[in-house]
Amino acid sequence: MEFPYAEPFKIKSVENIKRSTIAQRKQWIQEAHYNLFNLKSDQVFIDLLTDSGTGAMSDNQWAEIMKGDEAYAGSRSFELLKANVQRITGYKYLIPTHQGRAAENVLFSAMVNAGDVIPGNSHFDTTKGHIEFRKAKAIDCTIDEASDTSKFHPFKGNVDLNKLEKVFKTYPKEKIPMVIMTVTCNTAGGQPVSMKNIQETSELCRRYGIPLFFDGARFAENAYFIKKREDAYKHKTIKEIVREMFSYGDGMTMSAKKDGLVNMGGFIATNDVAIYNKATVFAILFEGFITYGGMSGRDMGALAIGLDEATEFDYLESRVEQVHYLGRKLMSADVPVQQPIGGHAIYLDANKFVPTIPREQYRAQALAVELYIVGGIRGVEIGTILADRNPETGENRYPDLELVRLAIPRRTYTNNHMDYVAAVIEHVYHTRKEAKTGYEIIYEAPVLRHFTVKLRKI
Repeated sequence: MEFPYAEPFKIKSVENIKRSTIAQRKQWIQEAHYNLFNLKSDQVFIDLLTDSGTGAMSDNQWAEIMKGDEAYAGSRSFELLKANVQRITGYKYLIPTHQGRAAENVLFSAMVNAGDVIPGNSHFDTTKGHIEFRKAKAIDCTIDEASDTSKFHPFKGNVDLNKLEKVFKTYPKEKIPMVIMTVTCNTAGGQPVSMKNIQETSELCRRYGIPLFFDGARFAENAYFIKKREDAYKHKTIKEIVREMFSYGDGMTMSAKKDGLVNMGGFIATNDVAIYNKATVFAILFEGFITYGGMSGRDMGALAIGLDEATEFDYLESRVEQVHYLGRKLMSADVPVQQPIGGHAIYLDANKFVPTIPREQYRAQALAVELYIVGGIRGVEIGTILADRNPETGENRYPDLELVRLAIPRRTYTNNHMDYVAAVIEHVYHTRKEAKTGYEIIYEAPVLRHFTVKLRKI
């Protein structure tokens, strides 16, 4: 007999969340200039803004917090983290940073110059921001299937090898400092990359002499999908799959606030001693000494344990299954979402959800605001506002997809919360024809505008 699924953990501590009324939320979001980032956490009922640093740590992680060695140089906590990163990823050299964008800042300071191009699979916002800040260019080489939310493809995060080779043939080698492969691919809808595609991308990069770096924020979830969807890996452990994945690259950046299962932290890891030595100069300049780099000893200890826990199948199955539980409920109600469901979030297709709102009025943002007003759910727009402006023309960039991401924090909410989220979304979907107008921008920053943008309802 097959019994119902049960999570492989029990709850030891709880945190109260506050309820509010629609009238209150209308006032709060107006005061926040219709930017969900500007809301206070007490004004949110179900917070799906991000899965970055918002999860629950385990008892073993909290125990390591108490044992943290806060020595400025050469702490025991650093040595523990270094040993675990080496064992899990296979990369010899480690530079801790305070979070993922800090790792990008350090690495790109060492490797990216004005006029460079950095191809990859749908670079995330901070990645593209750091590239363009340096007057370089990010080139998206994701497969075309990723742009069709209704089409099933098991690995929509894959790199299109023809697109990538075209970049290699168009630009001189010295203008391509690296290729960035994001696993899983967040901007494409939390979609995984296959081991076959990782291997083929690596072979192409080596043929042209271009380093391959991973954005490994959700590397464990990517390994889970490889195990579930590639027959050759169904009997492999997650840790075995992870070691093979990273063996095809030259290094990685990591926002440890995702698959590191911690609230703060990140790192750079590589086997290239020349890149390591160059990056340490910027690590000391921007972050701190190379054996703490912006992290406290206790946080490094918690991360060392978290990397081990995140690469166990039972944890990953419970994490991904909860995301898919919500996804199945929405698909059964015909709500348009990116399919197949990814590993960390549900992505609502705003182009199909609210096509009555003009794109220049930021339809995905309008949908995200409506979910908050109706149900107190905070998601985030992955669309035109996030895509920012073309740095050369100043015009809005309109991506193929206008998405609202609902990122599920790890080990935080119950399936009753997912039922509530589904009910709110279904209600908004059934009343979608009432949506006619969206928003206009009244203030925006020159880079990464979506974090601080101010909007006015039209």
